[in-house]
This record gives sequence, C-alpha cells and structure tokens, in this order.
Amino acid sequence: MADDDHAQTWSAFNDAVNMTPAALRKHLDGTASREVGQKKDGAESTGHAMGRRILAIKDKKKADLTDDDYAAMRKVVGYVHRHLKQGGDAGKDPDSPWRMSLMNWGHDPHTD
Repeated sequence: MADDDHAQTWSAFNDAVNMTPAALRKHLDGTASREVGQKKDGAESTGHAMGRRILAIKDKKKADLTDDDYAAMRKVVGYVHRHLKQGGDAGKDPDSPWRMSLMNWGHDPHTD
C-alpha cells in the first residue's frame, strides 16, 4: 500500500480514536464494555476484541505498523463513522449500549 494511503489512514484513525489508551483500557476492563456488541457463541464481542487491537496498535511505533494494522485501522474508522451517523443517544444516557459500543472501538461520543 502506498505511503500516502498509510498517512491518510493514520490521520483518520487518530481522529476516530479519541480515547487515550488508559481510558480505553479502563473501559475494556469494565463490565459494560463486555455486555454490548455482536458475539458468536458467547465469545468476546467484535468491538471488545477490536478495542484490544487498538491498544496493541497504539503501543507500536508508527514505523512498525503492518498492512494488517492499517487494515484494522480502516475498519475502526469505518465503524466509528457509521455508528455516529446512527445518532444513538447523542449525549443523553452515558451508559447506553450505543455509547458503550462506540467506546469499545476507541471513540467516546461524549468527548466530541
């Protein structure tokens, strides 16, 4: 993939992921984060797993990111943008499944 694409992905990812690694880690450790999202056979939800992947990406140096990391970053950006367009509770319930799901993906809509 071209460096320009990686630069655009990096920028879009960092815009979409507005939670610090510490805030995301604290959220993922909470019960509410495990109760939302799509799950297969009671396993970890897709969003919760992606939250852990976001933390792994954030722990890397930019030069060490792989094409798989960039693909995951694009997935995060797409999810956050789609989910925000759904509107959700837009500031009403701080514990809503809509917000908890977005936070699993590293975005807290209450900090926009």
